[in-house]
Amino acid sequence: MRAGLQAAIAEINDNGGVKGHTIQLRSKDDGYEPDKAIKNTLELIKEDQVFLLIGEVGTPTSKAVLPLIDKYKVPFFAPLTGAELLRTPAHPYVINIRKSYYQEMEALISHLTDTLGMQRISCFYQNDSYGFAGLEGVKRALNKRAMQLTSMGSYERNTIAVMGGVQDIYKMNPEAVILVGTYAACSEFIKLSKAKHPGKRIFGNISFVGTKSLKDALGHYGEDVIVSQVVPFPWDDTLPLVTQYRQAMAKYQGNAHIGFISLEGYIAGRLFAAIAEKVPGKLSREKFIQTMYRVGSFDLGGVVLQFSTATNPGMDTIELSTIYPDIKKLENK
Repeated sequence: MRAGLQAAIAEINDNGGVKGHTIQLRSKDDGYEPDKAIKNTLELIKEDQVFLLIGEVGTPTSKAVLPLIDKYKVPFFAPLTGAELLRTPAHPYVINIRKSYYQEMEALISHLTDTLGMQRISCFYQNDSYGFAGLEGVKRALNKRAMQLTSMGSYERNTIAVMGGVQDIYKMNPEAVILVGTYAACSEFIKLSKAKHPGKRIFGNISFVGTKSLKDALGHYGEDVIVSQVVPFPWDDTLPLVTQYRQAMAKYQGNAHIGFISLEGYIAGRLFAAIAEKVPGKLSREKFIQTMYRVGSFDLGGVVLQFSTATNPGMDTIELSTIYPDIKKLENK
């Protein structure tokens, strides 16, 4: 996410910046822990006096800092999470650019049930607000089809202690498992599943897992693993934005991988500049948000993001991809 942001910002600065001013990106690592996220956010707002917060990674960390966003009235721009708590109820300073986890789960469940005809679906999830958001999304999508989860299992954040979850899931015999976790835990779960409970089944992941990292961690275990995506395919050269993204990554982030999450970071950086350029007069936080809604639609090169005070949806992208042997768009057979 940070690499994509850095590529976009370097590109923007090399082309004159925003209204003649260069953009500076200050980054702090919270280790995916809420307490440190609060500490970092206070430092960014009070000491660094940042204009806005961009690209916060994770649901538990975003949830932890929401009270600070409201208190200091700082835009919380393009967080890397699809959690509903950032969408309902609406927060005036939260600007989402991706679809929600509920919508990702609907796409996954639709594929498994409506396309493949599966009936027995389980969920393995991280035991925190991220995992709960995904779990609720699965339940809602199944309930829409008068179905229920076959079994559930969980693990603790920042661990790969998944054996208990494996045992809980396979007390029943699911045809598919939806995973709501990070790539390290999800890859461990899938490997153990295939080793201890062989058989044909689908493993569905949501975008936050990190497709490239999951693919690398799984190796040949990646067969029958799918991931929902909330940005365009990063190798789709028919989209000018994707071509520009890959060129910017090659020029400014040569050691970083091309992939869905760095593309999301790049889109976030480009969108920030596109909104800021249209702010009349001196840039301010309030005018930035007002301008985003007033203009409403931003075409970044074949990728259009639309905003309204009623829906605030950002991108309208949800696609499924396979990861083995290569990352490809899912084609229904």
